[in-house]
Amino acid sequence: MGLTISETRDYFLRDGAKFFYLADTCWSAFTNATLDEWEYYLEHRRMQGFNALQINVLPQHDRSEVGAFPQPFKQAPDGRWDFGRINEEYFDRAERMIEMAVEKGFTPALVVLWCNYVPGTWGSKLPIARVIPRERLVPYVEYVAERFGKYEPVFVISGDTNFESPEAVEYYATALDVVKRKAPRSLTTMHLCGGLGELPERIWKSPNYDFYMYQSSHDRDNQRLAYQLAERFYKMPIKRPIVNGEPCYEGIAGGKYNRFSRSDVRRAVWWSLLSGAKAGTAYGALGIWNWHRVGAIFYGEQYGGPSFDWRTALGFEGAFDVAFAKWLFEAYDLFDIKPANELLLLNEPDIRVARGRGKIAVYTPYSWDVKLKVDATAYKWEGFALEKRCFVKPRVAVSGDAAIVHAPEVNSDLLLVGIER
Repeated sequence: MGLTISETRDYFLRDGAKFFYLADTCWSAFTNATLDEWEYYLEHRRMQGFNALQINVLPQHDRSEVGAFPQPFKQAPDGRWDFGRINEEYFDRAERMIEMAVEKGFTPALVVLWCNYVPGTWGSKLPIARVIPRERLVPYVEYVAERFGKYEPVFVISGDTNFESPEAVEYYATALDVVKRKAPRSLTTMHLCGGLGELPERIWKSPNYDFYMYQSSHDRDNQRLAYQLAERFYKMPIKRPIVNGEPCYEGIAGGKYNRFSRSDVRRAVWWSLLSGAKAGTAYGALGIWNWHRVGAIFYGEQYGGPSFDWRTALGFEGAFDVAFAKWLFEAYDLFDIKPANELLLLNEPDIRVARGRGKIAVYTPYSWDVKLKVDATAYKWEGFALEKRCFVKPRVAVSGDAAIVHAPEVNSDLLLVGIER
């Protein structure tokens, strides 16, 4: 059974149970991974607790080099793709990979139209862009929705788009309507360009648009977008679940001679979860999303830095950190939390506070005392040092009408949870 949306319209359900969306980003799986590699990868991520996979249906423009593989469309005499002639061999293989994933309990999240396949986008100007002609758009989208709809995936209609032209908006709005018509049991969303927090009215007002997904940027100087964009989507006129579908990738360059660490990823994830984007999160590692092998060309090296081999990236510790975030979220049943930074005695926006029924959750990216405008005696406090994924017990003191939660002496970011007595 696929995902559905809670009655409160802010988190997911699967088989009637609360579902925290934890997706690994493997955009290039259909083109770059062998079936044996895919089996090994799936089993590893299943062991870690991931339950969703974000995959590009068509070849990713900035993936890593790979040997001969089936193309999604037959070639025209001039060497270009003939979008009127589907290559069944390509989609047979993709479907087999989806079957393998679903058998292990994963929900596929399939990108239908990355921006380099859509006119009027920045991606359509790339040298390797392959824009789908307007007359071929609906047949292609219908084929994808019909072929994969039986697995009830999430259909991610757009990829890395910023809706910069009316033509692009029209393509994506059309694809959204076609997918929902052909696969009504699947949820839909849009994957946005990094940092984008605005949507065309035609998109966000569509009854076929099921949940918000944003990308909080791979720019070192813009990491606070993780909570700023969560806040922005939380205030949208139409309430929908919110997911940070692309926090900073572990290992990718956030600037020259700089790579994001597991602590950067962890911070982006917790900033998102406690600021409105509580339906779940994605994780990405440089080497996995582009499915890189040592010695191959990585077409995104100019901005991402030299890539790790996919097997190396599969072992990055940040994957365990985000899986631990899922475990904590479920263990404390944080599905009803709402952003509550107004409880901070001092305005410290990098500390994020959320409040649910009978509980308060606080994330602080550094070991620091937290002063809250709550009755100190009304809550029992527990904590977790997230670097080591271990339990800690904070001290709590009364300061007038406020509570001071003293951070344990560990050099780590912390999750603090107050449970009402």
